[in-house]
This record gives sequence, structure tokens and C-alpha cells, in this order.
Amino acid sequence: MDFDSRQLRQVLGAFPTGVTVVTTIDDAGKPYGVTANSFSSVSLDPPLILWSQSMKSTSHHAFRDAERFVVNIMADDQVHVANQFAKSGDDKFSGIAVRPGLGGVPIIDGSAAYLECVKVAAYPGGDHTVFIGKVEHIDRAPRDSLAFGDGRYKVTFAHDLGGRVAGVEGASTLQALEAVRLASAALPQICEEIGQRTLGLAVWGSHGPTIVRWEASQHPVSPHLQTGVVVSLTQSATGRAFAAFMDADSTAAAVARELESRAVSGDPDNGRLACSIAESREHGIARAVGAAPSQRHQVIVNAFSAPVFDASGQMVLALSTTCRADLLAPEWNGPVPAALLQAARKLSARLGHSPVRRGTCVPTN
Repeated sequence: MDFDSRQLRQVLGAFPTGVTVVTTIDDAGKPYGVTANSFSSVSLDPPLILWSQSMKSTSHHAFRDAERFVVNIMADDQVHVANQFAKSGDDKFSGIAVRPGLGGVPIIDGSAAYLECVKVAAYPGGDHTVFIGKVEHIDRAPRDSLAFGDGRYKVTFAHDLGGRVAGVEGASTLQALEAVRLASAALPQICEEIGQRTLGLAVWGSHGPTIVRWEASQHPVSPHLQTGVVVSLTQSATGRAFAAFMDADSTAAAVARELESRAVSGDPDNGRLACSIAESREHGIARAVGAAPSQRHQVIVNAFSAPVFDASGQMVLALSTTCRADLLAPEWNGPVPAALLQAARKLSARLGHSPVRRGTCVPTN
């Protein structure tokens, strides 16, 4: 072989799977459980499934000798359950809500689905045992399933996005909703790609750019993150992204009102927004470089915001990162804005968008 076990694991990780916790009990009624993603269907008639377990597992003897087992398919909010059953120990069921199923085998509450099985065969498979089960009872809950691939947990979403639906009233709105769903599912991975910095998702609401989702990070900008917040069109990176890349007919009135309000309060724009819009279009991404403590976060912040477009070329949302200025360099070509822009372009491509390079502009005083 021209590969080792580590390389094989990496290649197998390119095939995402669901996540299950398989449970059983021994003759004394003691419950056992183990996290497994080696689960698959075998036959519909008769209804057969399989899963495999390492022979080195401390619970292998229990599953080897048991007559029954339950495959609990994890929901996307059950990462803690999957982690708990993936570890060795005698207290795996501690704090986990279960109920007895057929033969008294535990069923884990909150799972996306479960299959109660009687074991019909067990075969050696290298360092694993492959168990075949005949399905006797099933249930499916209205929950999204947890996934695993490339060595990390993931969330699942439908690959059903495309252009506007011709002739359908409100199709663009449906497209925007699908974009938010797609982006929300991708936020954890994007957060990791930009170095675990605060990541937000914004849409154009009835009052302007509105934050609809924050992704937790290892470097939170502050404890004052809220959804439903309308941000400044002219001074925040998110707002500038909408001002630069959204249809001008949709933003012009709101921009004019904000500039007028700033002028009345003694903070005239003096062409700074026009310069910012031109720079944003040149680089494909908007930014705001903090010169004073943010009123919301109470720290000096730098921020970048990348637009996401649908198949018709309309901006449907903004992908934004906000971070303390000392942890996020303001350069346009830095690694964080580059990764953020790349993530936004991937989301746009999933929505059927073909990018078009915009023009440039020279700032004026």
C-alpha cells in the first residue's frame, strides 16, 4: 500500500455521514451506548441495516452478546450527546434523557430518528465487527440531522438552490430565505476559516441592514451581540456592503435619510460614503476601520462585510466579521477579508450567481 492509516482516514473523511448513537443492554439490564457513523441500510425487504464497532471498544462485549440494539440518529443540536457517547466511561447516560424501547433498550430523546432492531448476524471486519440488524420499529422526528466529515461535526441542508422561479409571485423572497438557510448552515465552518472571529449574517429588512444571526467564536468581539439589530448604512461595514452592492433603488432613500440625520447632528459625511462605496466595489468587500470605541461593543473594532448574490445578481445578504482592532488588521488584502470574501463567493455560486467585476474610483476629500 502507498498510504498509511492517517491518510486513509483523511480520504474517508471526504465522505460525510450521519452520526448515530447505538444503544443496547446486557443480561443484567445495564445500558451501553457508543457513537458510530459506520451506519448504513442493507435491504428494504426484509428491512435490514448494519453498523460496525471496533473490537477494542470497552462496550464491544455487550453488543456482541446482546440480542437487540437501537440506532439513534442524532439531531443537529445533539453534538454534546454524540461527544458523551464517543468517550470511554461508565457514566455515558448521565444527564441524557432516555426511555425504554423494545426489550428495554434505551431510546435517546430528541433524536432526529431511531430504529429498533433485533440482531440477526455479526461478521468479522478486520479490527471491527459488523452487526446486521432487522428493523422492527422506527420513528422520525421533525428535526435536522447531525453530520460528520473531515474530522468535524457539520449540519445538513438541502442542495436545492437555483435561480428565481419564473412566473412565481414572491420568488425572489423565497430565494432570499433559502440563502439565509444555506448561509446559516455554513456559518460554523466559515467562522473556523476566518480564524474563529465573530461572524454575523445580515439581510435587508424593513428598517435597513439587520443582523439575523451571530456565530459564536473563540474571539468574541463583546458580550453584547444581539439579533434583530439594525446597523448603520453609512458607518458599519455591513451597511456599506448593502450600500455598495445592493440595488440602488432599494437603498437610496435609506442612505439619504441617514446622511441627512448625521448632518443635522453635526457629523456631515463630506463624501466619505461615496469613497467607501467605490473602494468596496473595487475590492468586492466592504470594511469599517474603527477610530473610536463602538457604542455597542465598547471597544475599538475593525470589520469587513462581503455580499452574497443570488442567480439574478441581486444581493440577498451580507456576511460580516467584527473584531477588536488589535486582532483584525485593516488591510483589504489580509487573510481574514480574503477568507470571508471567498466564503461569500462560494455561497453566491451555490445560489447560481456568476460574478461580474465592478469598476474602481479614486477617493476625494
